[in-house]
Amino acid sequence: MDFPKNLKYSDDHEWVRVEGDEAVVGITDFAQSELGDVVYVDLPSIGDWVKKGEAFGTIEAVKTVSDMLAPVSGEVIAVNETLNDSPENLNKDPYESWIIKIKMSDLTELNDLMDADAYEKFVG
Repeated sequence: MDFPKNLKYSDDHEWVRVEGDEAVVGITDFAQSELGDVVYVDLPSIGDWVKKGEAFGTIEAVKTVSDMLAPVSGEVIAVNETLNDSPENLNKDPYESWIIKIKMSDLTELNDLMDADAYEKFVG
């Protein structure tokens, strides 16, 4: 299992790559392995407001449907449209296949996220 050091992680298994005041968000390698084969991703719209800890979309896998929870609050400024046609990209490379980009409204929320070492311990 992969735990890139340049990312932050939520206890809901989303990763965050910080780019200034923007958060690029995806699901972790652990999350995609637990879900199994991803067949559909329900994406928010650009301009939607997301709140930390609340659902911003869903991922449907062969066995289950799971909410994606926002690791930070802010405005959705981009969505990965390629997931509409190729949701399996989340299984192939979860750290390249980002889901949304958020213009963060409160950068201090990043302090609640784990670094790679803490997340690796968290998932055991």
